Amino acid sequence: MIAIFYLILQILKLYSYVVIANVIISWLIAFNILNTHNRFVYSILELTYKLTEPFLNRIRRFLPNLGSLDISPIILLLLIWFIEICMKLYIAPLIF
Repeated sequence: MIAIFYLILQILKLYSYVVIANVIISWLIAFNILNTHNRFVYSILELTYKLTEPFLNRIRRFLPNLGSLDISPIILLLLIWFIEICMKLYIAPLIF
């Protein structure tokens, strides 16, 4: 049970890194630092997009239209960190 607890925590941490990578890559593409015609850049962008967009689209449904400002990754990261803290505070004492 302890191994599953730590596995879930690590998956949440890795997913937060994927969300941050998706944001940074999208900024680099928006500022024309990275070119999407490069196959490696496109494959990394596609991977991070497919991993993050299902959750980001659900969050965007509830957010008001802020123009070109997208705060859904920030809200997703806050939710991930909230889940991690709740797991450490409420589930960890039950396991240990």
